[in-house]
Amino acid sequence: MYDQSDSRLGQLAAIYLFWASAYSWTPSDNTRSKAVNLAIFDLDNTLLGGDSDYLWGRWLVQHQLVDGAFYERENQRFYMEYKAGTLDIVEFLRFSLKPLAENDLDKLQALRQQFMEEVIRPIMLPAAHRLVEEHRRQGHTLLIITATNRFVTEPIGINNLIATDPEFREGRYTGEVSGIPSFRDGKVQRLNNWLKENGYNLASSWFYSDSLNDLPLLEMGTHPFAVDADETLTYHAETKGWPVITLRDGFTGGDNR
Repeated sequence: MYDQSDSRLGQLAAIYLFWASAYSWTPSDNTRSKAVNLAIFDLDNTLLGGDSDYLWGRWLVQHQLVDGAFYERENQRFYMEYKAGTLDIVEFLRFSLKPLAENDLDKLQALRQQFMEEVIRPIMLPAAHRLVEEHRRQGHTLLIITATNRFVTEPIGINNLIATDPEFREGRYTGEVSGIPSFRDGKVQRLNNWLKENGYNLASSWFYSDSLNDLPLLEMGTHPFAVDADETLTYHAETKGWPVITLRDGFTGGDNR
């Protein structure tokens, strides 16, 4: 869903990739997994100029699909806890997946399509698109890994997606989670499972994120990048010597930070 929109496609990304390549290393000969080039991206406030999970909640309130005052208050509380690194993911998912259980699939898909057009498309960052396309041009395997649920994130644009999976039975969402939520250490577990399933390793990998919640993953990658990062991640990145970059140059859309 990232539109071709800039004649300078890849220039900024190429600089980043050139810088990072100087620090690459070769896996040992006895590794059993494939040493492919992996470009791994967080989604919210990294590739997008906002948080799709939070914005989905606000959109449900605006369209009177949930109890407005209560849902708005709780949605804001959970988002602030996420940014502070104190979010109880189980409590949040119990809250955020409930609307999926309360509506049939046809209605949900129609609502999601409208949400994508009205809310998500305007916050797709041109510089993020250029970065993704530069990795694609170099033949890198692309992966989005996000804590936001798969129902919201699946249409956004990269085939390989690790997201929190809502439970789906007999044609309906149940409001429960299927498997491990893709959040903090859960992201690490989900990524390790995905690597094992595909026979890959992280010997040549780039990882881009904005959030302190992704520090466990950033520590795993060979080329971690802090992207428009929160204060904690920025400090950690500067201490570690990781690149601190922005993908918001020229972006004039809304920002829910």
